[in-house]
Amino acid sequence: MMPRDQFLRDVIADLRMAASFVTILPVALSKPAADGAVARATWALPVAGLLVGLAGALVYKVASLLGLSPNLAALLALAATALVTGALHEDGLADTADGLGGGRTRERKLEIMRDSRIGTYGVCALILSFGLRWSALATIANPWVVALALCAAHTAARAGLPAFMSQVAPARPDGLSASAGSPPGRSVAIAFAVGILALVLALGPGKALVSLILLALSGLMLARLAIRQIGGQTGDILGAFEQTGEILILLVAAAFQIGG
Repeated sequence: MMPRDQFLRDVIADLRMAASFVTILPVALSKPAADGAVARATWALPVAGLLVGLAGALVYKVASLLGLSPNLAALLALAATALVTGALHEDGLADTADGLGGGRTRERKLEIMRDSRIGTYGVCALILSFGLRWSALATIANPWVVALALCAAHTAARAGLPAFMSQVAPARPDGLSASAGSPPGRSVAIAFAVGILALVLALGPGKALVSLILLALSGLMLARLAIRQIGGQTGDILGAFEQTGEILILLVAAAFQIGG
């Protein structure tokens, strides 16, 4: 059995590693990650997502206290989450849209996805992503309910990433996704449990179930699309996965008006 001190050190290391991947917070480990460490740490991705959601919730609350309208508060909250993450997932969504939408061959699609320039498909994807999330938050309006929705969305949208990575092989031998490796079953299960817990606590059982169904369907569709077009997943595909999940959860929260 692992000593308690070692267990706590491993948990803290995993949390720092996950936060360093999905945020710009200066929490990266000073030592190079050991083999399999990144894959093992994926269980902490939804926990890191919770930090992002809390940042957006705090900005929304402050904006509301200053008398700003729900529209402006929602826009500032989205700006805060993009700032904390360095727009990592938005970049992945845009690259995925450009690559899958613009390339004719597998090689060309992967080449486009690695290009730092953004194309028409990418711009349209970002407009839709920000527009849908902004509209959902502005519709909810209530700062406390917005906080619940943001925390649930950023947590649960990342909770499925380990499962996606374990079930869909990398599309190329190099890159962020390939170097991370395939998450072990324990990490997949913990992340999934954290995501479900966040949804149930924030949205209630019924809305959580609706969100899970939508997340599963969108994940399956994205996996099939990625496998057919480029032979697997990449870091950009993972970013698109997160963004899609975030959008769906916020739309469910807005549609059902959690918390009144």
